[in-house]
Amino acid sequence: MTLQIITVTVTIMLEQIITETRDKRRRIGGLIAVLLAQGMLILDASVVNVALPAMQAELGVDPARLTWVTSAYLIAFGGLLLLFGRLGDLFGRRRVFLFGIALFTAASIACGVAGSAATLIASRFVQGIGAAAASSVILALIAIEFPDENERAKAMSGYMFVSVAGGSLGLFAGGLLTQLLDWHWIFLVNVPIGAFAFALARRSLREDRVAAPAPRVDVAGAVLITAAAMAAIYGLVAAAHAPWSSAEVRVPLAAALALAAVFVFVELSVEQPLLPMRILRIRSLVVTSAIRGFMAMGMYAVFFFGSLDMAGALGFGPLRTGLAFLPQTLAVAVLSFGLTARVVRRFGPHRVLVAGLALIALGVGAMANLGVAEPYLPIRATAHVVLGLGLGLSFLPLLMLAMSEVPPRDAGLGSAIVSLSIQLFGAVDLAILVTAASFRTHALEAAGAPAATATVLGYRFAYAVALGGILAGLTLATTLLRGRSRP
Repeated sequence: MTLQIITVTVTIMLEQIITETRDKRRRIGGLIAVLLAQGMLILDASVVNVALPAMQAELGVDPARLTWVTSAYLIAFGGLLLLFGRLGDLFGRRRVFLFGIALFTAASIACGVAGSAATLIASRFVQGIGAAAASSVILALIAIEFPDENERAKAMSGYMFVSVAGGSLGLFAGGLLTQLLDWHWIFLVNVPIGAFAFALARRSLREDRVAAPAPRVDVAGAVLITAAAMAAIYGLVAAAHAPWSSAEVRVPLAAALALAAVFVFVELSVEQPLLPMRILRIRSLVVTSAIRGFMAMGMYAVFFFGSLDMAGALGFGPLRTGLAFLPQTLAVAVLSFGLTARVVRRFGPHRVLVAGLALIALGVGAMANLGVAEPYLPIRATAHVVLGLGLGLSFLPLLMLAMSEVPPRDAGLGSAIVSLSIQLFGAVDLAILVTAASFRTHALEAAGAPAATATVLGYRFAYAVALGGILAGLTLATTLLRGRSRP
């Protein structure tokens, strides 16, 4: 009898170990799939920048129209995030993720074989739709697959690395592919990555939708918020190239405000709203979204103006510019492989976030005080390392704090709000920074400064404006998030 009990006990224990091993292997496979997808989406947002001159030369398109290669992607991406995030909550995040990856990969093929500017811009818009679907639920999938706090921190570290380092890797990859092959390959390289991520996700991710009686989609709310987000991003993208007082900027921004007001009224009156107002009462989610927006101002200043700065002041080509960002990428990588997670467990996400934002402010401040023809070594390179350390320390605690109080039923929507804050604030930040740089450049030229010098000093002024934004984010972190020492 005793032997039988021991045999049964050992058998149960072995079955449990095998089950746990299989489950762990499945969750790791799912994590690899979503990280591959996130990396591909981030790369595609920045990889285009260094290839734009080659596209212009081959397609024969004017610079104003060429900007829509980037803008079409951003408008679709940012405009549809909330809709797909809610659809993920209602009909399954795995299903929405797989749809997004499949659509993004198919659109990448269309971009890669495009023979005209119109085809390329239309394909980029479809790419943005796929990116919105996939990106809107990635954080929710990670949170569901890794409920344990320590395991979730490690998984979020991987997400942090591909999200923060992807921008600078995109500049390097774009320069390398464009220089060695041609610009078509910056899109075609997505095809094998997307196909592998799709297959791995389909096999590894579980369907997470809780059975519910016929969930209904808030169609009116979906149309209103999508139209409002698209109009806002359209106006903000236009503000980077046209005066804020122009109709091209004012009309879409005014339309976005009107649509947002109607959206709020509709959401308060329907039984199953697309955006339940309760989620806007989650303090950590709202405050971290604002902080992320201010932090993005520093990131966009460095990526956008840093590339122009090194090309204009130092004569760097696409490949050399991409290599110049590698110290920043490596600093993020060092922190991403478990180090930030351990620091967060030791000191809490709030303290680590404050320290990271302070380092970002230090790095951007150094960039703002560069000389006109400042060489890359040692100050620029050191500033990139400091920025990488700051981003590597800030991103993970921001994610953990943002999702820490979101209930499971709204995880997809919370994930979409996190992604939307980056897209929407990124468009706002870039428009503000471009306006500030242009204003400073014109003022210096009017005062008699050479055009090349005035342009570089305009970049420096944009860094100073970004520094102000980062300090505002640091102030929010030290005041409104105080007391949230543990996720």
